[in-house]
Amino acid sequence: MRKLSIFILLFALTETSIGHANEDCISISEKSVKIEAWVSKKFEQDYRKIRLEFAEMGNTKVGLFFYPAENPSRVVAIGRCIPAYIAQHFLKKAWKYSLGTTHLVHQGFVSSHWAGVGTSLFSEHSMSSISPQQLNKLMDDTLDTESFHKIYRALTTQKEKVSAFGLMLDNPKLLGNNRR
Repeated sequence: MRKLSIFILLFALTETSIGHANEDCISISEKSVKIEAWVSKKFEQDYRKIRLEFAEMGNTKVGLFFYPAENPSRVVAIGRCIPAYIAQHFLKKAWKYSLGTTHLVHQGFVSSHWAGVGTSLFSEHSMSSISPQQLNKLMDDTLDTESFHKIYRALTTQKEKVSAFGLMLDNPKLLGNNRR
């Protein structure tokens, strides 16, 4: 019994944390950026041209989809390891092909090297609305990658309480250490 107790104690002390690891970003030369874009169906005849536009920054894999209705979602998601110049390029393309950006998805819901433009994959509680002025802050050409993502994270701070069924409830999509 004593050996079993020692084994359990050693196992508990050496067990790794199950929490989200905040590892360093791998260079995009080693791990390319995956962009999935949903664009308005009125651009369907320009498929090849649009695909090349999304890929012109280099080191990107493009998945291009045409939204079945006239206007796709105005939601953009940017992974935490995407360089600022590529993220800004995607935001410009969102304006051109998906009627702009009104919401940003919290980075905890997105793979580090993934971006979504015009995406409707996320719940309303996993994103934050942004104003045109806030979007302009992200589009500043003088921002380096670290500054860009610092602003992005500040704009996508999640609320602890959300409105649902006429009540204020705990946010079911709340990430991180905000949970009790």
